[in-house]
Formats: sequence, structure tokens, C-alpha cells
Amino acid sequence: MAKIVDAIVSDEPAFAPPAREPLLLTTPATSEVLKFRDKVFTSRLLIVPGTDRTLPVIKAVVEVSASDTDAVKFLKDNPEFKLLKE
Repeated sequence: MAKIVDAIVSDEPAFAPPAREPLLLTTPATSEVLKFRDKVFTSRLLIVPGTDRTLPVIKAVVEVSASDTDAVKFLKDNPEFKLLKE
């Protein structure tokens, strides 16, 4: 007596590789943060010239990203602020 085997025939391989590698969204690990001491006030809100952005001074310190060239230039050029070394 003959044995009947049912099989599904497909043109696709059983384990097809992905069409492309998945894209990973990456951000910079940690952007360097610069801290400036406010020599005049312990609390205030600064407005970066030429922009509508504000920088809060909290406990006489303001923090900005090193890549924020407008804010860094503003704070370095202003005698009321001193760059803190960490």
C-alpha cells in the first residue's frame, strides 16, 4: 500500500531574510553641557539675543548645550557670567 504525503509547496524560502536592515534612531550619547555662574542674580530668565529662546538661571547657574553657539557666545561675551569648570 502506498503512503500519501500532503505537502504545501511555496516559492518563498522557509526563513526569508529581512528585506533590509531596520533603521535605528540614534541620538548623541550625551551632549556636553556648559554651566555658567551668574555673578549678579540667583534667579532670572535670560533671552538669547536674536532669538525667542529663553535660558533660566536657577541657584545662580545657567546650563546650555555646548552645541548651542548663540547661547554660549552670549554668555561668554557677557561679564555677568563666568564659565564653571567641572
